[in-house]
Amino acid sequence: MNYFLIMNPGSGGGSKEKIKKILAFFHDNGLQFDYKLTDALDDAYTLSVTGNKLGYDVIVAVGGDGTINRVINGFYDTLGHRISNSKLGVIHTGSSPDLCKSYNVPLDSEQALNTILAGKCEKIPIGKITYTSVYDIEMEGLPLSKENERGHVQTGYFACCANIGLGASIARGANSGIRHYIGDIAGTFVSLIKSLLKYQPSNFTVSFDGQEQVLKNVYNIAVGKTTYIASGIKVNNLLSLGDSRFYTLLINDLRVANWAGVISKLYSGKRFTNNKTMSLQYASSIEVYGNNRNPELEFDGDPRGFLPCLIETARDPLDLICV
Repeated sequence: MNYFLIMNPGSGGGSKEKIKKILAFFHDNGLQFDYKLTDALDDAYTLSVTGNKLGYDVIVAVGGDGTINRVINGFYDTLGHRISNSKLGVIHTGSSPDLCKSYNVPLDSEQALNTILAGKCEKIPIGKITYTSVYDIEMEGLPLSKENERGHVQTGYFACCANIGLGASIARGANSGIRHYIGDIAGTFVSLIKSLLKYQPSNFTVSFDGQEQVLKNVYNIAVGKTTYIASGIKVNNLLSLGDSRFYTLLINDLRVANWAGVISKLYSGKRFTNNKTMSLQYASSIEVYGNNRNPELEFDGDPRGFLPCLIETARDPLDLICV
């Protein structure tokens, strides 16, 4: 068994001692491994592609949600196929441990290392999102197929959730450094409130499994696979592990008077009855058309691009090492 560690030394504030302890574990257990340190998030993607192509048995992401997401993207081609038989190991050292909480990956570094050594795997579904890399005002109200003709299309992958609407603003605020001072959950909560105060809702044209509809006065559309999606926010859903569908959590017609109730439900993770402000539905394919008022999207915690977008499940699941 050979391992390739992709390590973000700045994740979670950075710690040379933490890196040394992880490497010492592999040395002390006589494991065959290589490692690389990242200078930027996109390095994690490039290194993951390399590790997959070189045929490492296990590729280990050491970092936060951004590092983990880039490593996951390196496992796939643009069509949703895996490019190798490598397994993914995770040692979480940063913020937003949503994947770990959702799939029973230990947050404690020593426990995570022992879990990787044990090598037990679960096949998890991965979301495939096709979106535009540049904002194009001419795409207002149009589906992604029209953007394909213009050449600005990218494909990405996510393990937890994609957000259209408020999500990109919340992610940008949470990633601005505030979480280093007041913590992960509190930092995301503050960013949520700030974003709510500034956000102007709009109507979105969305196609669920080919059925087009216009959603009115939308604040956010969350398209997800996992219970945990954003530093304490939880979506109690009916998806099973092998389900090809996503849940879609819609927040609309939000008023200051019902902020507290909606936020409480999001953080409690309790089931709720669909209503005019919050609703949950399921679909295998979700396409969101261009929207000039709120064009940005984010997935797995980072703003990444623009509408229109198409979200489907990747053709191959990912082998994740977990308890």
